[in-house]
Amino acid sequence: MSKKNIVVVGAGFAGVAAAKKLSRHFKKNPDVLITLIDKHSYQTYMTELHEVAAGRVQPDAIQYDLQRLFSRNRNVDIITDEVTHVDREAKVVTTSSHSFNYDYLILAMGGEPNTFNVPGVDENGFTMWSWEDANKIRRHIQDTVEAASNEHNDEKRKAMLTAVVSGAGFTGVELVGDLMEWKDQLARANKLDPAEFSLYLVEAAPQILGVVTEKEQQKAEKYMRKQGIQIIKGNGVANVQKDSVELSDGTVIPTHTLIWTAGVKANTDAAAYGIEQARAGRLVANKYMEAKDSEGVYLAGDLVYYEEPDKNNAPVPQIVQSAEQTGHTAAANIIASIEGTEKTEHKGTYQGFMISIGSRYGVAYLMDKIHLSGFIAMLVKHMVNLFYFMTIGSGYYFVQYIYHEFFHIKEKRNIFRGHLSRLGNVLWALPLRVFYGSMWTWEALKKIFGLYGTTSWFGDEVVLPFAWLKEATTGASEAVTDTAAAVSHPVFGLSYAYGEEPMMIFKEAPEWFNSIMQVMIPNPEMALFFQKFMTIVELLIGLAIIAGLFTFLANAATIALVISFSLSGMFYWVNMWFIPVAISLMNGSGRAFGLDYYVIPWIQKKLDNWWYGKTKSIYRPGVGQ
Repeated sequence: MSKKNIVVVGAGFAGVAAAKKLSRHFKKNPDVLITLIDKHSYQTYMTELHEVAAGRVQPDAIQYDLQRLFSRNRNVDIITDEVTHVDREAKVVTTSSHSFNYDYLILAMGGEPNTFNVPGVDENGFTMWSWEDANKIRRHIQDTVEAASNEHNDEKRKAMLTAVVSGAGFTGVELVGDLMEWKDQLARANKLDPAEFSLYLVEAAPQILGVVTEKEQQKAEKYMRKQGIQIIKGNGVANVQKDSVELSDGTVIPTHTLIWTAGVKANTDAAAYGIEQARAGRLVANKYMEAKDSEGVYLAGDLVYYEEPDKNNAPVPQIVQSAEQTGHTAAANIIASIEGTEKTEHKGTYQGFMISIGSRYGVAYLMDKIHLSGFIAMLVKHMVNLFYFMTIGSGYYFVQYIYHEFFHIKEKRNIFRGHLSRLGNVLWALPLRVFYGSMWTWEALKKIFGLYGTTSWFGDEVVLPFAWLKEATTGASEAVTDTAAAVSHPVFGLSYAYGEEPMMIFKEAPEWFNSIMQVMIPNPEMALFFQKFMTIVELLIGLAIIAGLFTFLANAATIALVISFSLSGMFYWVNMWFIPVAISLMNGSGRAFGLDYYVIPWIQKKLDNWWYGKTKSIYRPGVGQ
């Protein structure tokens, strides 16, 4: 097969989905090269822009570096550049710095805000369709609230503390919900009363959230009104001034912040490519996602206009599910064209819609029959987001999402209301770490030197597997028995008083465990070796915990050992505190006066560079950078 060049323009949901599918299919075919071009070196997680704009997460939380996403996809060449021209006759894509020949082209540049030429929006308002937009809104609100805290004129101060969101679709509702939560934090930081803040959600249509059912609409509206958001329906924005917004009925709302989320259109750059356009500038595709009258050129994402026959000829929606699915269809049909197989018709499958209203409440409508709200709806939305990282094969951003949304969140702005998020000082774990490590070290030393009745390494007696544990514990029990007896009561049989025998977890090892041990330790010689090996393991674990070296792994190992000892029929309930202590010390306790402070960052950096390569602000031509 002759070499084939596939160029994908746009690294949004559609472009990434298409490039991933192509890369996986042709991973063993050196004759196929995929080039992914985007003006940024990262993918923006567009559905979470509102979290950045309203201060819930840090800006980098929704930036996914393309090198990290495609580091294992060796046949994908990442290019950071802006496409300036597409020559469909010569099959050449020209960027600001290079030109690329293609056999197949996927245009997936996405969309951009559609302001419908409403006067003043471009000059005095804010749109939210990019990472830069979200940051701009965030900074504007912070600066405006800070300025308001020093404003003596009451009317001007009120206008500065008023925000209007135009458009009550997904984006508008999610944004106003996060602004609703942010105002308390902003008020506290600037010594203001939260009651001074005003939030408006303005919708020209007679209802909000038009893609879900009336049930979700009513629940969402009820929740927002209860939280103090003023909702105006059937009355859109007609004019935007620097310090006010005028509605269609003439109502004027004094405000310094108008955020426009009321419409989307195709990327205007696509107009120059000579492909037939439909409404909102979207490019017309056939059922294979191939551009009309443009052989070898495929379309995906918000750029596409295709009327779906099985959905009353409605055009494919401009949502994430559709973006990914059109990307997959385009990729599948390029594969079919290269391999000479049958092409696949596009059939959109939309599993549902999930809308967050702040960090703790949401509504969802799934599979045309399931209605969810509150905590469950939010949990489903998070699960869907996590599933996305699995579909694109990014374990790194799977973990980062969990950190940003659950563990490193501030101001209790997540569905668990901050219970999982605490950036506490691990210094307080230092005494426990040293004590716990010392316990394991001491146990190992007792076995080596034969203290308290245990068999030392220097004697001739062979101790059967795990028998040393029972022997050590029995010796300790006998020592306790010899002390003056005191009256105490056991707690549910898990503890024991002076003079009482401790309660074993298992009186004898389960049969299946004995079978495994007989295979692992078939004779006395192996038993002696295993005894000494386990003692060394205990000693190393204890020293590692004391020194704060690999504390997560060391404590995980102690849990595994305790489970093994318990199954051997030689461990007591009174010592089960070993497990919760180990879990507590897995919280990074080695970073406080421990070697993990130096070792873990060094290892992370080395592994990161080895696995992902060095991330850059600009990626230039050359596969495997």
